[in-house]
Amino acid sequence: MADETILEVTGLSKHFGGIKALNEVSLTLEKGSIVSMIGPNGAGKTTFVNAITGVHCPDEGSAHFEGRDVAGLPPHSIAALGIGRTFQLEELFSSMTVLENAMVGCHTRSHKGMFATGFSLPRARREEQTIMEEALENLGLVGLREKALSPIKKLPLGERKLVGIARALGMKPKLLMLDEPAGGLAAHEIDELVHLIYDLAGKKITIFVIEHNMPFVMGLSQRIIVLNEGYKIAEGPPDEIKANNQVIKAYLGEEVS
Repeated sequence: MADETILEVTGLSKHFGGIKALNEVSLTLEKGSIVSMIGPNGAGKTTFVNAITGVHCPDEGSAHFEGRDVAGLPPHSIAALGIGRTFQLEELFSSMTVLENAMVGCHTRSHKGMFATGFSLPRARREEQTIMEEALENLGLVGLREKALSPIKKLPLGERKLVGIARALGMKPKLLMLDEPAGGLAAHEIDELVHLIYDLAGKKITIFVIEHNMPFVMGLSQRIIVLNEGYKIAEGPPDEIKANNQVIKAYLGEEVS
């Protein structure tokens, strides 16, 4: 139903010089759904996420989030509206602890001003305590609460990606865009990630995943979108994507059944 649509993208295009990274891509996301986007390197997947989250300004098209066109807005404004994201290569603060990195996401919703922070006024201390508790809760959701005080640089890549998810959850997103979340995770960690994503979707957080791990994508997604050289060439449920000859030839190969 129309009132269940959280994101509606129409004719989104982005060019870098003579390279067309996105070519009139259109799609809709429903509240609480789990949708994945696949395609080879250079297909335009991360460019799409960057265009939605304000990292890149689209050259053409629109992206309506809860009815408001967010195309061209700055990243902080888009995040404040309820779109969170992670990065393929996690952009974490290497000098901080796991907890401090998770708290960064919560701080995007902070109301304390520079005066209150600088002089450690009671209202600032209370808010900081609330932020720490929220960050610990989010670390618990991704299974890393016991490592809250560990230096982030000591964590393996897979766990750093989970910290990135915890940080994004601190923004209280309605739409969470995950760029290669399973990369670097062990098999048991991927299973835990699947359970986490299902839990988040159950809380009406819409999940949009970019991923190369095909078993993960096929087992997780309600719908899959396929890009090739910036064009959307296929969209549908996993079984339909598996049976699409063009997709099989270009992306999945014969090994996916």
